[in-house]
Amino acid sequence: MTPQFSFKETLIRLVDALSRDPALQLLCILAAAVLLGIFYVARRSARIRQQASAVADARLSELLRAQNEMQGRVAAMAEVFGARQAETNQSINQRLDGLTQRLGQSISEQTRATHENLRRLQERLAVIDTAQTNIQSLAKDVVGLQAILSNKQTRGAFGQARMEAIVADGLPMGAYEFQPQLANGVRPDCVIRMPNGQPPLVIDAKFPLEAWNAMGAAKSAEASKAAAQQFRRDMEVHVRDIAEKYLLPGETQDTAFLFVPSESIFAAVHENFEAIVQKAHRSRIVIVSPSLLLLSIQVLQALLKDQRMREQAHVIQGEVVRLMEDLGRLDDRVRKLHGHFTSAQKDVDQILTSTEKLARRGARIGEMEFETAAASASVQPQQPAERGVESRTGQLKLRVVDED
Repeated sequence: MTPQFSFKETLIRLVDALSRDPALQLLCILAAAVLLGIFYVARRSARIRQQASAVADARLSELLRAQNEMQGRVAAMAEVFGARQAETNQSINQRLDGLTQRLGQSISEQTRATHENLRRLQERLAVIDTAQTNIQSLAKDVVGLQAILSNKQTRGAFGQARMEAIVADGLPMGAYEFQPQLANGVRPDCVIRMPNGQPPLVIDAKFPLEAWNAMGAAKSAEASKAAAQQFRRDMEVHVRDIAEKYLLPGETQDTAFLFVPSESIFAAVHENFEAIVQKAHRSRIVIVSPSLLLLSIQVLQALLKDQRMREQAHVIQGEVVRLMEDLGRLDDRVRKLHGHFTSAQKDVDQILTSTEKLARRGARIGEMEFETAAASASVQPQQPAERGVESRTGQLKLRVVDED
C-alpha cells in the first residue's frame, strides 16, 4: 500500500467519522481553527522577523555610517588634540623655561642675600667677640676690685683714692693736703685748708666693710642680726677714734668728715642705723657719700674764691679807679673829636653850598646863546646888557642873565 492511498483512506475515514459524530466535527473545526491560527501566527512571526531583519539591517547600516562618521570625527579630534597637545607642550616648555630662569635668579639672589647676611653675621660675631673680650676684661677688673675690697688695707687705699680724686678735681692746688702729720703724730687721710685763717677740715676715708659684707651675706635672721650688731659696734668705735684723733682744738676744725665710698651703703646706713648717724652727729662727725663730699667741696671752693676776691679787693679798687680815669680821658677825647666833627660838618655844609652854586652857574653857562655877526644885525639896539667879543669870523656875543 502506497502512502498516497493510505492518506486518502485516512481522509475518507475521517470524513465519515465527522459526518456521523457532530462533536468530532466541532473538534475538527476547532483544530482547523487552531491550525489556521498557528499558521497565521507563524506567517505573522515570519513577517515580523523579516521586518525586524530589515530594520536591523537598516540600523546596522546606520550604525556603520555613524561609525564611519565617528571614525572621521575621532580622527579630526585626534588631529585637533595632537595640535593642542603640541601647543600645550610648547607652552609648558616655555613656562618651565621661564620658571627655571626665575628660579635661577631667585636662587642667585637668595645666595647673594645669604652671603650678605653671613657677612653681617660675621661682623656682628666679631663685635660680639670684642664685647665678650671687653666683658672678660671687665670681669677680671671686677674680680680684682673684689680682691681689693676683700683686703682691709687695699680697701682703705681704694676709698682713699676715690676721695683724693674728688678733692683734687674740686679744689685748687695748695687748698688741700693728703696724709699730713698732726701735732699728736697721727696722719689723717686728707685735710682741707679753710679760708680766713681757720683750722683745716679733716676727712677720713676708712670704713668698716667686713661687718657690712657679713650682714649682706648672712643666710639667717640671727646671723644678719649678729652682723648688724657687729657693724654697729665697728662704726661706733670708728667714730670714737676719729673724734679722739682728728678733732684737735685750735689745730683742726671741730667737725670732721667720715667718707663712705658707696652711695648704696650711705643710704642703707641712714635708713637702718639711725642711732649710729645720731651718735656721729653728737660727736661732730659727718658721714658723707661721694655726692655729698663733692657738694661740700664745691661749697668750700666758693668760699675760697670769695676769700681770694676779698684779699684782692684793694687791687680791684685800684684797677677800678684807674679804669675810671681812663674813661674820663676817653670822654674828653670823644668830646673833642665830636667838636672837630661838628666843625668839619659845618665846613662840609659850606662846601656843599658852594658846589651847589657852581652847579647852578654851570647849568646857566650850558644854556648860553652864541650868535654870529650876521645874526647880530637883526638884534635890536635896545639890549645894552649884551657884551661882544671880536673874532676873525665874526662877532661872538655872550648874553649873561644874572638871577641873583
